[in-house]
Amino acid sequence: MMKLIRYLLFPVVPVYYLVTWLRNKLYDWGIKKSTAYDFPVICVGNLSVGGTGKTPMIEYLIRLLKSDHHIATLSRGYKRQTKGFVVADKNATALTIGDEPFQFHQKFEDVVVSVDGDRVHGISQLMALQNPPEVVLLDDAFQHRKVKAGYHILLTSYDDLYTDDILLPTGNLREPRQGAKRADIIVVTKCPENISEKKKKKIKAKINALAHQEVFFASIAYSNSIRNAKEHLDLKTLKNRSFTLVTGIANPKPLVEYLTALGLQFEHLKFKDHHDFDESDLSNLKQKQLIVTTEKDMMRLQPHFGDREAIYYLPIEMKIDRQLQFDKLVGSFVK
Repeated sequence: MMKLIRYLLFPVVPVYYLVTWLRNKLYDWGIKKSTAYDFPVICVGNLSVGGTGKTPMIEYLIRLLKSDHHIATLSRGYKRQTKGFVVADKNATALTIGDEPFQFHQKFEDVVVSVDGDRVHGISQLMALQNPPEVVLLDDAFQHRKVKAGYHILLTSYDDLYTDDILLPTGNLREPRQGAKRADIIVVTKCPENISEKKKKKIKAKINALAHQEVFFASIAYSNSIRNAKEHLDLKTLKNRSFTLVTGIANPKPLVEYLTALGLQFEHLKFKDHHDFDESDLSNLKQKQLIVTTEKDMMRLQPHFGDREAIYYLPIEMKIDRQLQFDKLVGSFVK
């Protein structure tokens, strides 16, 4: 039914195109104001709605840069119950800063994690801190053109390339495809680990990168163990146990395929991205003997489960081809 509705809304696509095209042109022409900075601001984002791997990319950049630089992340804080600028502290939860920022906060104690719907205001607040960051990582801000980031990393999913898509509401693009011209690096994410050079070449031809742009391919590297606050369990131990996979992310397909390829038997409860688990959901989940979920979903689920209840998450990291070249490009910009 939803697909049918989106197809019926196709006449709206040209209107959406005109509005987003004109908005971008007003920024390009300097009629609408963008704020630039004299310190490194890196924007990570995408042209489409849905999951392209922004959270793993932000975490990759944190690991790359944090040993040499004081880092801050700035996100919108989607579905949080607070307003304005918030810096994560010991009292932070997914409700106060959002699930993805809370994930950053849980994993990287030496990084300033902040949220603000107004990124210009958020950056100014970060720089007013007693110990201001040296590098700011903007999470999901490719369309936030009030900020003129110094470096743009654009992500597009292997099985849902922006080059094959059209604008909302029929397609998934937030803005016209030519918005990709603003990117310095384009990363094709969620690739099969054994992607061939022939396939890479075909995708590069579709993207048709500009002279100043570099195209990279990335895959998801899953951990070999599931975890919670108490323990780690090797995935191999699940081969003789049934479990429930709970996902509230935009695209759980790669995770489902990975666990299936391991020969694991599980039921999959699929919720929409950033799903708010209500009492009915939680009551149902607490009847399950063993739950495996994503790290992002764990940020929202864990507070509702006691220490004795068997709920675990599967960590992931981003694995980038030509990693040294990628690291060098980002490092050169920061320096």
